[in-house]
Amino acid sequence: MVLNKFKIFLEMIKFEHTIFALPFAYVGAILVNKSFPSWHNFIWITLAMVGARTAAMSLNRVIDRHIDAVNPRTAVRALPKGLLSAAEVWLYALLSFGLLLVAAYQLSPLALKLFPVAVFFLSIYSYVKRFSWTCHIFLGIALGLAPLGSWIAISNSLSLAPVLLGLGVMFWVAGFDIIYACDDYNFDLKAGIYSIPARFGIKKALQISSIFHVLASLLFLSVALIMNLGVFYLLGGLIAVVILFYEHSLVKPHDLSRAGVAFMNLNGTLSMVMFSFTLLDIMFPYPL
Repeated sequence: MVLNKFKIFLEMIKFEHTIFALPFAYVGAILVNKSFPSWHNFIWITLAMVGARTAAMSLNRVIDRHIDAVNPRTAVRALPKGLLSAAEVWLYALLSFGLLLVAAYQLSPLALKLFPVAVFFLSIYSYVKRFSWTCHIFLGIALGLAPLGSWIAISNSLSLAPVLLGLGVMFWVAGFDIIYACDDYNFDLKAGIYSIPARFGIKKALQISSIFHVLASLLFLSVALIMNLGVFYLLGGLIAVVILFYEHSLVKPHDLSRAGVAFMNLNGTLSMVMFSFTLLDIMFPYPL
């Protein structure tokens, strides 16, 4: 019974989507000293990311449960169907924030001090879409904290490079979240949910998404210049640009049938490419 409910919970929060932000957390950790972090830091950064994302998604599902219940696309989720109770999901959220707090304590004093900031951005997204179409940016900020947080966790300080990388992640996530939100365009208009597609229309929303992804690409590549990284990081950044270009070729204002492919498969691939090529860059440094 307990195991079955836990499986339902993992499905509800789409645990596999952790692949979006976790590789970028590792990128931030690797870049601090241009070396693989200690196993202590690696493990606690991983646990921090699991805690952060699980808490954020649990809150999103429980806060949005009444909206999800009337949206045909989301009515099959665990809370609207009664497979989990709101109290159970709140408990998961609190336990996940507890894991994030313990991880921050294990990593660095500054990470612990900034814990409330992380909680704020991880919690606010579900509320922002009730009053502002900037909700996509707030989601981007929440995931953009991944490389920034891991840098702080190891160095106990802040620097320009992780800020640029975090901004890159922010625009990347906001861009693909806009594409994802296009599927809910009609529902958002009827329900009064704020989103860029609902505010500007699908055509302009996809154009804004493209601009965000151009900014993300430039920010990813700027990190190479700031940190004097080598050929492999640059190659990974260029592959990321190609992936984003292909992603936008799949979605058209009149045809969103392949938005799911653009959302999950390509973006998961992009994050893994950035991590893999950053790792290669510090293992086999070839200056530009």
